[in-house]
Amino acid sequence: MKRAYGARTNPLVRWICLYPAFFLLVAGCAPRPLPPVSSRPPASVPPGSQRPYRVGSHWYCPMADAHGFCQRGLASWYGRDFNGRKTASGETYNMYAMTAAHKTLPLGTWVQVTNLKNGRRATVRINDRGPFVRNRIIDLSYKAAKVLGVVGPGTARVEIRALGRLERDRQGKPSYAAEVYDRGNYTIQVGAFRNRDNAERLVHRLSRHYRNAHMVSFDSGTGVFYRVRVGHLTSLEKARSYEDRLVQDGYPQATVVAE
Repeated sequence: MKRAYGARTNPLVRWICLYPAFFLLVAGCAPRPLPPVSSRPPASVPPGSQRPYRVGSHWYCPMADAHGFCQRGLASWYGRDFNGRKTASGETYNMYAMTAAHKTLPLGTWVQVTNLKNGRRATVRINDRGPFVRNRIIDLSYKAAKVLGVVGPGTARVEIRALGRLERDRQGKPSYAAEVYDRGNYTIQVGAFRNRDNAERLVHRLSRHYRNAHMVSFDSGTGVFYRVRVGHLTSLEKARSYEDRLVQDGYPQATVVAE
C-alpha cells in the first residue's frame, strides 16, 4: 500500500504537478494552493523524499512546506502488518508511536488531527507516504488511531492542520516552527554500489572534474552500500544547479542529498 517509486522529474510530471486539482482538498479549511513540482525540500529530511513519485499510474508531488495547510477528508490507520517495516522517511514504522502517512506533506511535519465526529484530537508526525486509497487523506498509526477513536470503525472523517517542526524551550515546553527549506549542507549523490572497488573507481574518475568527490558507506541492514558523492554546497538552489550539471554531463542518477 505504501510502496512508492521515485523518478527524475520529466515534463509531463511538471505539468501534472502544476494543477492542485490532482489532489483531494475538501472545502471548509480554506487551504492554500498546492505548490508546483519545483518545490524545495527541507534540509532536515533527505531531499529525495520531496521529489515527485509514482504509485501505479498516479504521480504525487510533495509540498515545499506545510505553512497554513488544512485539509478535511477520510482517515484510516495501519498497524501490525506494517510494524517494523521501513517508512518513506527511512525510519522503522512503530505502530505504537504517534505518526502518520500523508501523500504530499513534507516528511517530518507535525500535524493536529481532529476527529470531526467525536471531537477527539491528536498530534502526529508525518513520516510515511500514503494512503494510496481513493478518498482517504491520512493513514494513522495504530496508537494515533486509538487516541482518535478510529480503530473500531476503521475510518473516520477528520480535519488536518499543519503545525510545523517541533521545538522545545529551556523548560521543555513544546512549540512548533516552520522549517527552513533553502539552507543547509548539501552534496550530490552520483551512485551507490555494493562493490567497494566500483565505488572507488567512480570517485577517482569524478575527482578529475568535480570538487569533493568522496565515498560514504551505508549499512542498509541487508548489506553495505558505498555511496559516491561530489560537491559541498550550503544553498539548495546551487545544489539543484550542480545536480543539473551532472545530469547533463552524463550522470542521470545524480540527486541532491542533505548531509
